[in-house]
Amino acid sequence: MRPGCIAIAGPTASGKTAAALAIAQRWPMEIVSVDSALIYRGMDIGTAKPSEAERAQVPHHLIDIREPLNAYSAAEFANDARRLIDEIQARGRTALLVGGTMLYFKALMQGLDAMPPADALVREAIAARAQAQGWPALHAELQRVDPVSAARLFPNDAQRIQRALEVFAVAGRPLSSFHGAAAPTSSPLAPNAQLSLEPTDRAWLHQRIAERFDAMLAQGFVDEVRGLRARGDLHADLPAMRCVGYRQVWELLDETQDAPTPSQLATLRDRGIFATRQLAKRQLTWLRSMPARAVVAADAPDALDQVLRWAGNQLEVGQGVSAWAS
Repeated sequence: MRPGCIAIAGPTASGKTAAALAIAQRWPMEIVSVDSALIYRGMDIGTAKPSEAERAQVPHHLIDIREPLNAYSAAEFANDARRLIDEIQARGRTALLVGGTMLYFKALMQGLDAMPPADALVREAIAARAQAQGWPALHAELQRVDPVSAARLFPNDAQRIQRALEVFAVAGRPLSSFHGAAAPTSSPLAPNAQLSLEPTDRAWLHQRIAERFDAMLAQGFVDEVRGLRARGDLHADLPAMRCVGYRQVWELLDETQDAPTPSQLATLRDRGIFATRQLAKRQLTWLRSMPARAVVAADAPDALDQVLRWAGNQLEVGQGVSAWAS
């Protein structure tokens, strides 16, 4: 029996999309995106969204399902992914989960920590203090009340600092104290049915990140964000506009409504690449906490062959996990 689903994870720019399409060309698959940015309509260039041609090769799910104005939680993803896995299996196919949003993987495979819900008033008060004092000052405050959470966050990581301080204000206990208290859940992934593309040479990944950001700029990334701003209903604090790259372009357009100067574009490039590197670093940290994953060196010359061999061991009748281990 083929599994109901398999998964490919990895940091940004590690080659997940190409690997997924190669698998889907050999076996009856449908791709379920595990990416918190691909859900948004109108955000195509800066998310490196699969092209229309790529999406025509194999059915894709959980792409373009929300307007940038609307949020989408990890719990919603887990519910949608489980439903899709069942529907895809009923069609005689296997769901291929592909992406780099590790919180989504955690929600699906382990359940979510039982943290308090968001409090809009508390969040607004924290944002107002950040406006007056700066996020590094609030990060210093977080170090006093929740040093465990503060240690894993950068001083300008506004979204996560805000959430950690919000949880402390609402619950009276640190965000870190909720970790490890996830609601029990059964994972739809069988043991070793998740593969991770992880480069052995960080410089290789950094080069790919830089090349991809350059390609985004050449494709009109700044104009894409300018168009989103022109809608009039979006603002910089929305989760969609906090996505890596979009935040940096938004900040640039706060400074100038005219065509950016070469100097401004160079600064944008540096900030965008740096932010993407930091994202990749966080993704790799998450991945190392998933001991059941199979790992392929993304920068290996035969990486794609290794991925296809792993997929074949998972999917072909009579193969199974033991064949990969051998």
